[in-house]
Amino acid sequence: MNQNRSKFGAFRVALLLAGSLSIVLGASLTTEIPADAKRTVLRGGVFVYTGDPRTDDMLNHRKYADVEERCLDQLRRNPSSVPAMIGAGWAQGKLFKLDAANANFDKALAKNPANPMAHAGKAMVLFNRLQSSSQTIIKSRDALLKQAEAEARQSINYDSRFPEAHWTLGMILREQGRYDEAIKAFRDATSMDSNYSDGYSGLAQAQLDKNDIAGAIQSAKEAIAINTGNSTAHYALGEAYRRQGLLDEALKELNTALYQYRNSAPVHLSTGKTLAAQGNTVGAVKEFQESIRIKAENPDAYLGIADIREARGDIEHSIAELRSGLEMMPNNAALRERVADQLLRVEKLDDAIKEYTTVMNGNPNNAIAAKGLTRAYYLKANKEATGAFFVSNEYESAKRMLDQACRLNPNDMELRLAQAKLRSLSGETVDLSSIGAPTNDGERIAYAEALLAQNKFKEADEQMNRVVSNASDAKQTFAVADLALMIKDLPNAEAAYRKAAAFPGGAERAKRGMDLIAKQKEVARQDLTLADDLAKRQQVKSAIDKYRSACYQNPKVSDARLGYAICLEKDRPETPDELRLSATQFKAYMALEPSLPEKEVAKLNKKIANLEEKAYKLDQKSGDTRRGTRRRY
Repeated sequence: MNQNRSKFGAFRVALLLAGSLSIVLGASLTTEIPADAKRTVLRGGVFVYTGDPRTDDMLNHRKYADVEERCLDQLRRNPSSVPAMIGAGWAQGKLFKLDAANANFDKALAKNPANPMAHAGKAMVLFNRLQSSSQTIIKSRDALLKQAEAEARQSINYDSRFPEAHWTLGMILREQGRYDEAIKAFRDATSMDSNYSDGYSGLAQAQLDKNDIAGAIQSAKEAIAINTGNSTAHYALGEAYRRQGLLDEALKELNTALYQYRNSAPVHLSTGKTLAAQGNTVGAVKEFQESIRIKAENPDAYLGIADIREARGDIEHSIAELRSGLEMMPNNAALRERVADQLLRVEKLDDAIKEYTTVMNGNPNNAIAAKGLTRAYYLKANKEATGAFFVSNEYESAKRMLDQACRLNPNDMELRLAQAKLRSLSGETVDLSSIGAPTNDGERIAYAEALLAQNKFKEADEQMNRVVSNASDAKQTFAVADLALMIKDLPNAEAAYRKAAAFPGGAERAKRGMDLIAKQKEVARQDLTLADDLAKRQQVKSAIDKYRSACYQNPKVSDARLGYAICLEKDRPETPDELRLSATQFKAYMALEPSLPEKEVAKLNKKIANLEEKAYKLDQKSGDTRRGTRRRY
């Protein structure tokens, strides 16, 4: 972000940018050189200073075009003037005339390769190139940052007392995500010049990156005390207030920042988030869109719009916004994960699996994608034909990915529960107690999902009930409700939506959620009615399809589980997978009907044992047949 400079800082840079520059060569200085100018050294014995208050004032008010004109005029009169080359380059760099700026810095370095201002200027030009939305620039981002860092460090090597070089290095390190190093660079800049406003505002931004809100507020206030026109400092202070929930104070600072510099993508983004938090979604969308217009590679802006679309119930529109972001940033994991999450909500399971898999192929350590992938496979396994998923290469691939993610994140309980859920669905016996007891709501949700995979409905309800009770605001409660709806836990989804409706502004969205639950229940009811009718007509295979659909849409309906189990048992020819699934459905029926008479429970347990034994014998027979076939050939 372009920033205003303090009056003191403006004077320092003016030593190089003035139109009436004077050059003194040699090892000694005349007494006319201002004391403040003595530390602005161009190695090789070149010292530059100016006494032009007009140039100082132009820089202080960011009149870079005027500075450029004055320096170019100097070059017309004296084409070999290194200070004028540097002055024109810095002004052009701030005006984003990057090719012209770079050419001037190259000319200066050809005359004096050890010129710290020229090296710092080239670093600034390279950094500013990253503001472009050109795909060529985007693809070259890492290389440009490395080159910019090298130029900034070269400048510091030639003159470690040059604050702008430290500041430029700090900005480059921030862009690389090296926040601790960036903080050191900004502190070095302010130690060189305690009145360097930009150094403090850069430090405030890096502290925000580290979520050091108190530190960011202090640094931003120091920057503003030095220079009230520092738009970046007002932005950093506003963003810090936003994160503290001080929304009115945040807007005041952000509006000041926009008044001083309207073409700032981060300020529009923060303003959008603040307005969204206040419930002004129309204003928020406008600010997010303006942020994207200025800087299209801005994932948080796309995510902000997607949040608003999702809250309005327009999931498809939300997905479209996120895909727009992916066109600019195809490797952005946050956007791709969010697209996958939304695809799950509209039951485009294969598309969701594709998105999660893409993220994990790029980063096997991504625990969020691993959990989402497992949830997608859980839904797919419940929706598809018996056993089809678990004998496919897709299951083996999913299992390998999840196993690898667990190895890379050994302390992530949610991941281990996701792994247990996938194993339970494939028919393995998993002891969830060996994983440990959940200690937070994220783990409780994962634990509940693993319990549902084992048809332990009562225990799952206990976990989900606690999560719903712990939700303290509308956003948290709706998140729980939406997730419960996604995994077809309709009773808990209904409880969460009812709770969310009581929060201010939550009634309309809660009604949409309740309508979706009612619709899903009705679809399940119709499927169950049709399945019962088909079963009575002995159309067993068709009945199985409808019972499976009814169980998928509303898994906690005991009659659907019982009918599904009976038809699977009757289906011919008998297969081990169907017999085991029949036993599982009988178990689910018993779990949903805890008040069954003891005689009925004993009868069902005997049936379950017979089904599992028959499945085992069929497996043995099938194995013998395959071995006999191999012997014949």
